[in-house]
Amino acid sequence: MNDILPPESAKWEWLEDKVRNLMARFAYRNMRTPIVEPTALFVRGLGEVTDIVEKEMYSFEDKLNGEQLTLRPEATAGVVRAVVEHTMLYEGGKRLYYMGPMFRHEKPQRGRYRQFHQIGAEALGFPGAEVDAELILLAHSLWQEIGLQNVELQLNSLGQPDERKAHRSALIEYLEKNVDQLDEDSRRRLYSNPLRILDTKNPAMQDMVNAAPRLFDFLGEASLKHFDTVKSILDANGVKWTLNPRLVRGMDYYNLTVFEFITTQLGSQGTICGGGRYDYLIEQIGGKPAPAVGWALGVERVLELLKEQEQTVPALVSDVYAIVPDAGSLPAVMAVLQALRVAGVSVQMHTPTTAGEGMGSMKSQFKKADASGARFALIFGSDEMARGAVTVKSLRDGDGQQTEQPLATTAQWAATLQITG
Repeated sequence: MNDILPPESAKWEWLEDKVRNLMARFAYRNMRTPIVEPTALFVRGLGEVTDIVEKEMYSFEDKLNGEQLTLRPEATAGVVRAVVEHTMLYEGGKRLYYMGPMFRHEKPQRGRYRQFHQIGAEALGFPGAEVDAELILLAHSLWQEIGLQNVELQLNSLGQPDERKAHRSALIEYLEKNVDQLDEDSRRRLYSNPLRILDTKNPAMQDMVNAAPRLFDFLGEASLKHFDTVKSILDANGVKWTLNPRLVRGMDYYNLTVFEFITTQLGSQGTICGGGRYDYLIEQIGGKPAPAVGWALGVERVLELLKEQEQTVPALVSDVYAIVPDAGSLPAVMAVLQALRVAGVSVQMHTPTTAGEGMGSMKSQFKKADASGARFALIFGSDEMARGAVTVKSLRDGDGQQTEQPLATTAQWAATLQITG
């Protein structure tokens, strides 16, 4: 688990701002759920034989009342719980998004930590394939917004429960004939969750798994039509995709469309965003039957990939740096700075770090002003203050242009210099 400190935290804020703006354009609204939920919610929602439930959850007993609780390993189950609890679908479908920390007890590695952060989008109450495509377009639009490159979209369809049941029988029969090639983990899952065996990363099993019956071949007309609609919308929007018949995702609640955005630039942690349709989870958690679809992305992985691709993330810097030669003028200076902040200007004031050392020389203050990254320096010299003015010096245009501005009209000249723009 990591601390996120400045200036690194500015990258997180930048990404979050991009997400908020994009979600608003797609009409998705923010929701925030607790990081702790009843353990049974995740066991029921994710499936008892998933890696998350079996190995990775941080679960504990509340000593006050004996309740079994878990730090959320993912957010969809909590979102659905909240939607059911507050009868949010009573007036129709909802488009929602969230940001926040998740917790899984697994081996830390590049882009994967025990406290990690996800951004997710969920559309609940909409059965149509166009909403599956909309969510994929939403993620694709985010990659374009932040300049992310070399991300591949993989698609699959898991069909409906009766189709999966027929495939499951054929798959178990095939795996039984090849049981000597299964590793220990796959043998344990042979009868409880055989579909997850298809997603194995064990190289010794790849040829055998590649020859296994494909779920896609068991899909009926309605499931194929749903999937074809998703693909046609993506094609119409110029979004490239590849079919991956082994893509099953890690949770039990998915049906029909599943998808992942993957990269080869982060080692084994290649999935940066994944999701799909989960039409039966709402009923499973105790609500009235309703369709739903969503995705989640890993914030650490996205930022790591941007770094790997040398994409520039704008630094968080102040608009102006206030140079104050005389401490005696601080009351008047700080009144001006407050007026600037009210006008929307980001201001950093020079402040000594050692008690009794004074404000420091003009030369040292200018060095700190330049190092701050601010666009302008405001020089509150004694002569300017006597005239009721301040000198505004450009720090970024090369020739260091200076103008003198009256203190009485702070907001007006701030706008004239386009400091706020």
